Amino acid sequence: MRLNNKKPNDRIAVALVLCFCVVAIASIFTMRSNFSQLDFESDDNINIAQEDNQQEEEQNVVKPVPTVDSTVPKQNVTEEKKDDRKSTASFTIPLEGKISKEFSTEVPIYSQTLDAYVVHNGIDIQAPADTQVLAAGDGTVTKVYNDDKLGITIEISHGNGIVTKYSNLSTTKMVEEGDVVKKGQAISGVGSSALFESLETPHLHFEVLKDGVPIDPSDYIN
Repeated sequence: MRLNNKKPNDRIAVALVLCFCVVAIASIFTMRSNFSQLDFESDDNINIAQEDNQQEEEQNVVKPVPTVDSTVPKQNVTEEKKDDRKSTASFTIPLEGKISKEFSTEVPIYSQTLDAYVVHNGIDIQAPADTQVLAAGDGTVTKVYNDDKLGITIEISHGNGIVTKYSNLSTTKMVEEGDVVKKGQAISGVGSSALFESLETPHLHFEVLKDGVPIDPSDYIN
């Protein structure tokens, strides 16, 4: 009888142990799944933070870097050209006559005297010998000399880097270096003193220079 009483009690104990094991195993799986979820969420947070940092870095890279406006120098150049034209707007043609040779510094033109194609830094204006040559504008005579190629030459400074140059003249006796001249004032006469243009008909070789660089006189004289 005692043995029969113990067997049911043993079965109950085994059942309780099994239930406890099942509960423990279920708890372990639940805890593992929670830990996995936490790890997954933390990884997501890290990835999101990294992506945010990458986006911020990309935005920083894309931000425009302040630069000097490229249009400013162009405006300054345009303004300088306007100033040049203002300073030469009152220029007058130094001699009435036909232009026999145009300004050409890029495409060589034929020279009868040299029998060759050469550049031409000014314009040639035909007129009878000794016809008066006039100052194209108000200015100061800076040079009076005999050029080896262009003969008797007079240079007048008009300010702002503008200089007018008169060559192949007949005389140096009408003005001197340092003289202040007015527009239309006679400074010399048409001659034939230019060695490199000696076979040409009598004419004035006239140049306009800006900061020492020849520019087309036809753009600046009326």
